[in-house]
Amino acid sequence: MDFNLNEEQQMLQDSLADWLSRHAGTQHGIAAGDHWREMAEMGWLGVALPTEYDGFGLGAMEQMLVAEAFGMHLVRGAYTASIVLSANLILSCGTEAQRQAWLPEIASGARKFAFAYAERHSRHRLDVVTTRAHREGSGYVLDGEKILVLEAPEADRLIVSARLDGAADDVQGIGLFVVDPSSDGVTTRAYATLDGGRAADIGFGGVRAEALLGAEGAAWPAIQMVADHAVAMLCAEGVGAMQALLDATLEYIKIRQQFGRPIGDFQVIQHRIVDMRIELDCARAAAMLAASLVGADEVTRGKATSAAKVQLGRAARFVGSNAIQLHGGIGMTDALAIGHYFKRLRMLQTVLGDADHHRMRFARLADSRSEATSSGIATN
Repeated sequence: MDFNLNEEQQMLQDSLADWLSRHAGTQHGIAAGDHWREMAEMGWLGVALPTEYDGFGLGAMEQMLVAEAFGMHLVRGAYTASIVLSANLILSCGTEAQRQAWLPEIASGARKFAFAYAERHSRHRLDVVTTRAHREGSGYVLDGEKILVLEAPEADRLIVSARLDGAADDVQGIGLFVVDPSSDGVTTRAYATLDGGRAADIGFGGVRAEALLGAEGAAWPAIQMVADHAVAMLCAEGVGAMQALLDATLEYIKIRQQFGRPIGDFQVIQHRIVDMRIELDCARAAAMLAASLVGADEVTRGKATSAAKVQLGRAARFVGSNAIQLHGGIGMTDALAIGHYFKRLRMLQTVLGDADHHRMRFARLADSRSEATSSGIATN
C-alpha cells in the first residue's frame, strides 16, 4: 500500500502548515473557534464531505492530514465533534433533506454539532445506552443523561444516541436524534477538560427531539463505523502532537548544556531520541492504515483502528514522558508548550476508548474472524 502523498495532498499539507504557522499563538495553541469561518473558507471543514453538500469530495487520507496538522499546532476546538463525528453521522444516516439542510452549514462553519454518546456506566462502550426515546405524536421525546459531550458548549445542535427498545447493551434498538440544546428539558453542566477544551454533562427530561436520523432503532452500524473513522483521526492528531514534541525536544537538546557540552552530544540522549522517533513512526504508520480502511468491513476496519489506538497510547506515553524528562523541570511548567501537548495526548488516549478497551476489542474481532474462517473451512 502506497502512503506517499500525491500532488493534491501535498498542496493541502503545505497550505495547512503555512496558515497554522502564521496563526500560531501562545504555548496554549490555537483556539479553532476564533478562526472557524476562516478554516471553513480554506476548505478544511468540508475536505471529506461530498461536493453536493459544499464539500471538497476528498477522503479520509486528506482529512487525516488536517487532523495531523491540527495536532502539530495544538488546535483546540470542535473539529472531531462537529466535522468528523457529527457530519459523518448525518451523511450516513440522514435523509437527503437533512443532508442538504445541515451538511453545507457544517462545511461553511455556520453551524456546529456535537455527538452525545457517553453515559456514566458505559465504560467506553457505545452500545451501552440507557437514555430512552419514545414516540409522542409525530415526534420523539428523550429522557436520560449523557456525560463528557465534547465541545457541547459551542454546539448549535446535539446528536444524541437513545434507546427505543431492548436492554441497555443491545446493539438493536438504538436511534440517533437531533436535539436543540436550548430546548425545554435540556440541562447542561459545562466544564473545562484536562487539555483546555470544553465539554458538558447534559440531562434530558422529556425533551422533544428535532429530528430522527435514519431508521428507528437501526443506528448501531453507523455509530460503530463513524466512531472508527473518528478514532483514526484522533490517532492522526496524536501523531501531529508527538511530532511537535519530538521537534521541540531536538531543538532543546542542541542548546541545553551540561559539563560544557550540549546534552544532545551524549549517546544516552541520542538513544532516547531514536526510541522516540521509532514509537512516533509506528504510530504514524498505524494511523495511516486505519485512515485508509475507514470504508472497509467491520472486522478489517475495527482491527486497524483499535490497533492504531493501542499504538497511540503506547507512543504518546513514551514520547510525551521523554519530552518532559529531557526538558527537565521546565517541561512540567506552563511556560513551554510541552506540558500542553502532553495533556492533549492524555485526552486523545481516552476519547472513544482507551488502550485497554481497544486491546480487548481487537482480540474480540480477531476471534470472530478466526471463528468465521474455521466455520467456512469446516463446511467446504
